Amino acid sequence: MVLVLNFGSQFAHLIARRVRDLGVRAEILRFDVPALKIQELKPAGIILSGGPASVLEKGSPRPDRRIFDLGVPILGICYGEQVIAEMLGGKVKAGTRREFGKETLSVLDRTGIFLGLSKEETVWFSHGDQVTGLPKGFIRLASTLGCPNAGVADLKRRIWGVQFHPEVTHTVSGIRIISNFVFQVCRAKQDWKIASVRSGLTQSLKRKIGENHILVGVSGGVDSLVVATLLNEAVGGSCHAVFVDTGLLRKGEAEQVVKVFKDLRLKNFHLLGAKDLFLKRLQGVTDPEKKRKIIGHTFIEVFEKFIKTKLSKHKIKYFAQGTIYPDRIESAEPGGHASKIKSHHNLTLPAKLGFEVVEPIRDLYKDEVRRLGKLLGLPKDLLWRHPFPGPGLAVRIVGEVTPDRLRILREADSIYMEELEGAGEYEKIWQAFAVLLPLKTVGVMGDARTYEYMISLRAVDSVDGMSADWHKMPVEVLEKVSSRIVREVRGVNRVLYDVTQKPPATVEYE
Repeated sequence: MVLVLNFGSQFAHLIARRVRDLGVRAEILRFDVPALKIQELKPAGIILSGGPASVLEKGSPRPDRRIFDLGVPILGICYGEQVIAEMLGGKVKAGTRREFGKETLSVLDRTGIFLGLSKEETVWFSHGDQVTGLPKGFIRLASTLGCPNAGVADLKRRIWGVQFHPEVTHTVSGIRIISNFVFQVCRAKQDWKIASVRSGLTQSLKRKIGENHILVGVSGGVDSLVVATLLNEAVGGSCHAVFVDTGLLRKGEAEQVVKVFKDLRLKNFHLLGAKDLFLKRLQGVTDPEKKRKIIGHTFIEVFEKFIKTKLSKHKIKYFAQGTIYPDRIESAEPGGHASKIKSHHNLTLPAKLGFEVVEPIRDLYKDEVRRLGKLLGLPKDLLWRHPFPGPGLAVRIVGEVTPDRLRILREADSIYMEELEGAGEYEKIWQAFAVLLPLKTVGVMGDARTYEYMISLRAVDSVDGMSADWHKMPVEVLEKVSSRIVREVRGVNRVLYDVTQKPPATVEYE
């Protein structure tokens, strides 16, 4: 495998994705993991990620110095290059010219990680500090106008550093650079395949669960659907899939979920209705973090009551969740100095449930989950449904959740999806949805003044949800959606289209 040491950049996970896409297992660890632990894992190579800190700051993150003596190839990216230079006796200074965005890289030595590249390459920078003095044994391999040491290496010790980000798509030959490091330098094996992941997960679930029973919360979304199907394959009748109708679902979704699981013939599928309870708990709550936690805790209460009254005869020891890699990242799970973006629904469940939590797909990204689902025989239309958050429409209503706001949002979202599918746009988009904003504006309908809500339409293109660009929606589609929503949904007189990328925004509004 290749280890990625995370210094707090979300790009760390993009690096791991790039390595996996090459067919090589990649794992992300904290930047300060002991060298002894790394040695036990026997990695083919180590990549030091970028990060928001400056090596010039007191207390900025550092890896275990002994990693440089393991004899394992190392590639430092941006902050990673700077920390290598600083720790091995080189010099790092605050740059007089900050580089951010695309730059032209002059490749001075087209061997090693630069094998097969052109003399000039377009790369993507995001840095202020830079290496100004090389450690003993290092040579310069590439530079830009403002960064003389944009690519460096100690060829004898197989330690490389680049100031730019090869993992982002803006670096034209970035994948080639990572591939060169993984295969030319590290000599890693291509052993990461979804088929082997499926086999490994099935066997590990069988061993772990044994004669016990496991409960899984399902929502109809791709992640929980794949987890439930995987568990059904692994332990059959020992898996209990529970679907809670929270009243926070999209139009017709509860009925659709019941049909989906009936068609899949899961041995134990249970539908629990709890609309009134969830809406009562959310009354008057406007803070998004509080909403998420209330929903998570209420889920547990509903589960607990159901288990005590209906499943008490079974020896349930485990609780399965459809948590995936991006969920853990944005919730700032221990793994680096990344800042917390939001609590994920699956990660706010309190310990009082009393079960051991099992997260079979916690190391997979969304596209990998879909590929796993395909291997499990799930239909394409289910696998390619747009992602839907665990807390449902509660986090797509900015502010307080009320029955009337839910009605408005359901109708608007339903019209949006209907028009996207009719125009052939739905399958082109990673995720699309409507959001109700808690603002009312003046409008005119039939010569009368109105004072009603705004609906924001969101549609993004992405691969794994870690970064996203707004979808370039045909104007005629937007026009039709807007016209229908204003005309057909009582309580809305204005429709907006969100053209913000991630980052700086997140995909969801809360």
